[in-house]
Amino acid sequence: MSTNGTPSPATEHAEGDFGWSLGVLLRALHGSLESVLGDLPHGPRGYQTLSTVVHGDQPSQLALAAHLGIDRTVLTYLIDDLVEAGLVERRLNPADRRQRKIVATDKGTATLRELERRVRMVEDGVLEALDPDEREMFRKLLRRAACGARTVEPDTDPCVVVEEVLGTGPTSPRT
Repeated sequence: MSTNGTPSPATEHAEGDFGWSLGVLLRALHGSLESVLGDLPHGPRGYQTLSTVVHGDQPSQLALAAHLGIDRTVLTYLIDDLVEAGLVERRLNPADRRQRKIVATDKGTATLRELERRVRMVEDGVLEALDPDEREMFRKLLRRAACGARTVEPDTDPCVVVEEVLGTGPTSPRT
């Protein structure tokens, strides 16, 4: 939109460009999350891992890696850092003592609760062009689409895809 409220030529073209729209939102979200998740080990990836540990029930570290779409060797280092920060711990799985289950500590659960509040505020800021009901609908539809898309390429690590889009992948100095 131009400053007088009329659509600019770039805006008119972008209205039909789904990829451009997703890219703009993703960059805005990523940039805004830096300040919120910057102190958490591994930033957004650490947040997603901690969230899955708190809200999910993965029986083992291997199952957690598969659920998150993260290479198991990468997840090992990520979990090591979350353990060192006092947010999670490895415990023997009572159902299979050969496995280690990742469990949130009280500090991890409290930290996640506060981070979820902050992340929600960032998301609402990124989606401020939508009213609150539209934001909720957008979140629900996006979640459904994302869950459906994960089956399109089961060998693709979603974290790698996001890092490639944001320019923070393995060749980036930030990883």
